[in-house]
Amino acid sequence: MSFGEHLEDLRRRLIFALVGVVPIFILSLVFGDFLLHLIVAPAEAELLLAGLPPKLIYTGPLELLGAWLRVAVVVTLVIGIPWIFYQLWLFIAPGLYEHEKRFVRFLIPLSVALSILGLLFLYFVMLPAMLAFLITFGSSVSPVTSDQRPTPPGLVLPTVPILDFDPSDAPSGAMWFNRKQQEFRLNIAPPAQPGEAPHPIEIRGTPMTKAAGIAPNFRVSEFVGLVFTASIAMVLGFQTPVVVLLLGWTGIMEEKVLRKKRKYAFFLAFCLGAVLAPSPDPLALILMSIPLYILFEFGLFLLRFFPPGRIARGIKAKDIVTRPDREGPDAGDE
Repeated sequence: MSFGEHLEDLRRRLIFALVGVVPIFILSLVFGDFLLHLIVAPAEAELLLAGLPPKLIYTGPLELLGAWLRVAVVVTLVIGIPWIFYQLWLFIAPGLYEHEKRFVRFLIPLSVALSILGLLFLYFVMLPAMLAFLITFGSSVSPVTSDQRPTPPGLVLPTVPILDFDPSDAPSGAMWFNRKQQEFRLNIAPPAQPGEAPHPIEIRGTPMTKAAGIAPNFRVSEFVGLVFTASIAMVLGFQTPVVVLLLGWTGIMEEKVLRKKRKYAFFLAFCLGAVLAPSPDPLALILMSIPLYILFEFGLFLLRFFPPGRIARGIKAKDIVTRPDREGPDAGDE
C-alpha cells in the first residue's frame, strides 16, 4: 500500500471506531441515572453505616448535569475500548509478522482482563474500605459534647416514631424518623375533607447528622472525579504483569535478575502505591501496594512459563509443562 492508501485505511478505521461507540454513548445517556447511582452507591452505603445521611450534594446549577454527562462519556469509552482496539488492530495487523501477532494476541487479552480485575477490586474492596476510613476519620474530628442533664420535673418531651420505612398511610402532619435514610420526615399532604378520599402522602425531610464541629457533605462531582481518578490508577497498577513480561521478553532484565530483586520490587510497590493511591490514608496505601507486589509475582510466573521463544513459536499450553527449553547448538532446529 502507498502512503496515501495507508492514510485512507486509517481514516476508515477511525470512522468505524467512532460510529461503533455512538450507540454505546446513547445507551449510556439513557441509563445515566442508573450508572450515576451505581458509582455513588459505595459512598451512600458507607455514610449510612457511619450513622450519617446517605446523601451527596451539588452546589452549582451545572454540577450534577456535568457529573451525569461525565459518567456517560467514561462508561462509553470503557465499554467501547475493545471495539476501538479491534479497529486499531485491523490497521496495524497487515504490517506485522506472524510471530509478532502472537505477542499482541497474548498481551491484549491479558491487559483487558487485568484492567477489569483492577476495576472490580476498586469497587468492591478498596473504595468501601477507603471511604469507611475517611468517613470515620472525618466524623471524629472536632466532636461536639452536649450538656446532658435529667429532665426537669413536670416536663414531657415530645416523641416521634423511629421507622425503617415511610408509612404509606401517614395522616397529614404526621412526623417520623426514617432510620435507613437518617432523615426526619413530615407528611405535608393537605388533610382530606369530609367524604373525600385521603390524599397521597407528600413527604418532606431534613437530614439528621451526628453532632460534630465538622460535618461531612460529599459533593457528587468531586466523588465521581475521585472514583475515575482511582479507576485510572487501578488500571495502570494492575498492568504490572504486562510490564514484567515486556521487561523479560525484550531482554532489559532477565527472569533470574527479577527474582533476585524481590526486595526492591516490594519497596517499589509501596512507592508506586503511595503515588497511585487515590487518598493519602495508610489503608489506601496498603490496599494499593500489596496487590501490586502480588501482581509482580504473577508476572514472574507468566514469564517463567511463557518465555518469548515459546510465544513466537506458538507452542500450546500443554507443551509448556512437558517440554523444557532446549539449549545447545541444536536449540533452534525446530
